[in-house]
Amino acid sequence: MDKSTLLDLKKKAVAIRKHIIEEVYSASSGHPGGSLSSTEIFTYLFLKEMNLNPDEPRWSGRDRFVLSKGHCAPGLYAALAERGFFPVGDLKGFRSIDSYLQGHPSMKDVPGVDMSTGSLGQGISTAVGMAMAGKLDKKDYRVFALLGDGEIEEGQVWEAMMSAAHYKLDNLTAFLDHNGLQIDGKISDIMCPEDVVVKFKAFNWNVINIDGHDFEAIEAAVDKAKKTKGCPTMIVAETIKGKGVSYMENEAGWHGMAPNEDEYKIAVKELDESMYVLEVE
Repeated sequence: MDKSTLLDLKKKAVAIRKHIIEEVYSASSGHPGGSLSSTEIFTYLFLKEMNLNPDEPRWSGRDRFVLSKGHCAPGLYAALAERGFFPVGDLKGFRSIDSYLQGHPSMKDVPGVDMSTGSLGQGISTAVGMAMAGKLDKKDYRVFALLGDGEIEEGQVWEAMMSAAHYKLDNLTAFLDHNGLQIDGKISDIMCPEDVVVKFKAFNWNVINIDGHDFEAIEAAVDKAKKTKGCPTMIVAETIKGKGVSYMENEAGWHGMAPNEDEYKIAVKELDESMYVLEVE
């Protein structure tokens, strides 16, 4: 990745983080923590990696993406808007009764959304089905999915893991947003799924462990996934919940809470400062 591309992705990540904050603030509800921890993943996939056509969202040859942790819709919507699927201005209608951008993604209403999600565990199962369909139809599109580490406490996730490996779905690449926190606290205290790397390997996945906020690491992992044949790939992304907003970082309370006016202003100021630093590089 050249320096110009890397810098552009970093700027887009800041813009997406700002959109996330504006969405949940405008709605007075939503899930900022996991959206912010996943921002680099959303940014890389939608603005660099995936083969998409915003002018034809249902194009049959497109790569597919499933947000298995559907509550992190603010991050997905921000990335879709930045990619040109719908106007950025529509993000401020997030969770409004008159908006198509509801609290969880709807494939019937939102351009670029490949699967309606909300119930944890069901998204990765759908992604497995999409990848299997691609194999059966001899299509060359790829399927990407994003899971939360609290989500993998769902038993359905592991049925999907087993199925994907059994059918050798090497056209499937999943990311785990491994920030260590869920709505009630640390994942290790609620229903510990660790060691996640060991578990995914035991289910016969190709497993790559990376810094989930490092674009070059994300690119290297995705490239390695493309070259891996005979099994799906799980990219375990080590992340910080609430990344980019000081008072939200590593705080489980910001899993599903909107900032008040003062907190909103602090978040915007910090993100504007982050953008300024990048612009003067």
